[in-house]
Amino acid sequence: MSHSPRRAGLSSGFDFSAYVRADDVAAWLQGTGEPLGLTQRLVAQRNALPPLELFFGISASKTLKPEYADRFKFRALNGAGTNRTLTAANVADIMPVHVSAIPNLVRARTICIDVLLLRVRPHPKPGYFSAGVMVDFLPAMLQAARCVIAEIDERLPLTAHDALVPADKITVLTECDADEVQMPDPEPTELEMQVARHVAGLIPDGATIQLGVGGLPVAVCRALMQHKDLGVHSGVISDIVADLVEKGVITNAKKSIDVGRIVTGGLFGSRRLSQFADGNDMIEMRSSDYTHSQLTLSRVHNLFGINSGVEVDLTGNVNAEIAAGRYLGAIGGQADFVRGAVASPGGRSIIALPSATPDGKHSRIVASLDGRPVTTTRADNDIVVTEYGVADLRGRSLSERAARLRAIAHPAFRDQLKLK
Repeated sequence: MSHSPRRAGLSSGFDFSAYVRADDVAAWLQGTGEPLGLTQRLVAQRNALPPLELFFGISASKTLKPEYADRFKFRALNGAGTNRTLTAANVADIMPVHVSAIPNLVRARTICIDVLLLRVRPHPKPGYFSAGVMVDFLPAMLQAARCVIAEIDERLPLTAHDALVPADKITVLTECDADEVQMPDPEPTELEMQVARHVAGLIPDGATIQLGVGGLPVAVCRALMQHKDLGVHSGVISDIVADLVEKGVITNAKKSIDVGRIVTGGLFGSRRLSQFADGNDMIEMRSSDYTHSQLTLSRVHNLFGINSGVEVDLTGNVNAEIAAGRYLGAIGGQADFVRGAVASPGGRSIIALPSATPDGKHSRIVASLDGRPVTTTRADNDIVVTEYGVADLRGRSLSERAARLRAIAHPAFRDQLKLK
């Protein structure tokens, strides 16, 4: 039977003890989707609550601290963002899972979610709220959770599709009394711009692009400012995408599916991106069941996936997870989009990275990963780009790959790079 969610008072007075049970798994959406009023209240009440496990993806807030491991078990999808404080303290248990696999793992309760915390805004569609900025695993989480606690935040953009949350799925509503999580674009470095110009030279007018967040994706978008009729199909987008739309670069007019629409699972930006997305029919918020599906991606013609990594070995294996012995990255959706872009008619996959670490002491093109994770295998890797050029690995032998990757390595390290 359907029901209306019970409306509680301000979250400053919200008591979690009435809703959580011992060893429950509490979860929330990644990045900008974190409901700060609820997560901050949860950690403030931790000593009065039974032991809980917290499940989360990339974090951009300072909500979780290593010392909270005395009451919580931290289970994270990655070590990115502010999760790095948890991985540095060795208190976050990392789950090496492809983004495309997560929804079904949640539905099967292989990844358990008992209590889901959300930010929502009432939607004009009767009986629904909008989750606004983040939907990647939302439908599966709503299906799996025993209890859904949501805070109303009128600052959220009104978005639809998989961002729609049926009112009868929400157990209790509170009013938001906290700041928003915002993720404004960083300013790219000149080195990142050098890499980006090589990337942009590979992308034709009318292509559909996928990219992440950070200085290098911003640099790539700036390098694409003279392109025409680009489309977007991506796990997340950031502020710079709104700039490209307003300049007429992104029109989505040439897409083979979802024509005229930017398809994404998340808005990882500032108020600028939220305002752009608010009520904007160009934005189609879709869960990772759709955004990262190989069936979907194979139907997106001329898909250019643009991703990065910590290092690439001379055979083409990519490590996007561990740097200097610390877990700082993620498996994430990299392999999903690498394979999807290669399967796309006319598509290509690009791994872009500077040739050396910021201090110049280490090459990021390496002879071997020496036991460090292989996030994307050499059999899947397609194109690698550094500031020194482009290495097309498609159909190349091991020795040919090594020669091409050595040619785009930093000159200070080229003589040391030998295929093991």
